[in-house]
Amino acid sequence: MRTLRVVGLHEDGKSIVCEDPERRERFLLPADERLRAAARGDIARLGQIEIEQENTMRPREIQARIRAGESVEEVASAAGMSPARVERFAYPVLAERARTAELAQRAHPAREDGPDVRTLGEIVAHSFALRGQDYTQASWDAWRSDEGKWIVGLTWTAGRSDNRARWTFSPGAHGGTVAALDELAETLLDPESHRAPRAVGQRDDVQRDTGEVADLPSRVGATVIEAPIPSPIEDAEDTGDGTSHTSSPLPARQAGGGLVPEQPTAATTARGKKGHPTVPAWEDVLLGVRSQRG
Repeated sequence: MRTLRVVGLHEDGKSIVCEDPERRERFLLPADERLRAAARGDIARLGQIEIEQENTMRPREIQARIRAGESVEEVASAAGMSPARVERFAYPVLAERARTAELAQRAHPAREDGPDVRTLGEIVAHSFALRGQDYTQASWDAWRSDEGKWIVGLTWTAGRSDNRARWTFSPGAHGGTVAALDELAETLLDPESHRAPRAVGQRDDVQRDTGEVADLPSRVGATVIEAPIPSPIEDAEDTGDGTSHTSSPLPARQAGGGLVPEQPTAATTARGKKGHPTVPAWEDVLLGVRSQRG
């Protein structure tokens, strides 16, 4: 142990300048209460100062801050104490927080028509599965608010973002209830809210076999033309006099879109090849005109 000698008071007026006579090295020594007690030889005061500095925060205050959500490291830094010493008082409170977080996962989210039959943990796990996220990597915690209510929180990482959702937890019968405190918490309670939006012009088709919903795109901008459906042409009936007749021909469409009776012509009454009546072509029906086909 080297011996130092006092050189004088530092220019800040709060430190004593000491020097090593052999190496000519100088040191600063805080001129605090401990130094003054040591200079007086007050052993009792030195012991009291030691206790006060090692316990700048009382156990009850340490536990209150831990219960409010602070970590052991945060309390130790604020108190100027070692984390090991803080942990001695924080351990029972940390166990209480962990137990409360576990109970909150069994609680039922409050809905407009009453508590959900599913638990918070079940719904959140389902939400993670729908998004393809690893629920096992999420972390639950609980702490008391300034109003004395329990808050349960879930933290997880998605890509490069750190996420945190919070609910209020009210212990009670059948597991108690929880209510969302932020947007992320509300989103997790409504798994279907994050389904991919459908494109304009798509519809849902229910596949009866699988129960899944498939989005089928429709043709945007397509024009629907209403065309008359041709009546079935009955087989020619024998009149007994060596002649035959067919059913009435299709009506024609006039320029305004209405239907007008069509006068029988040689084309409409003529018989096709092999004795079958002539059937109008599809383009004739679509355009509302009749073509003169033999």
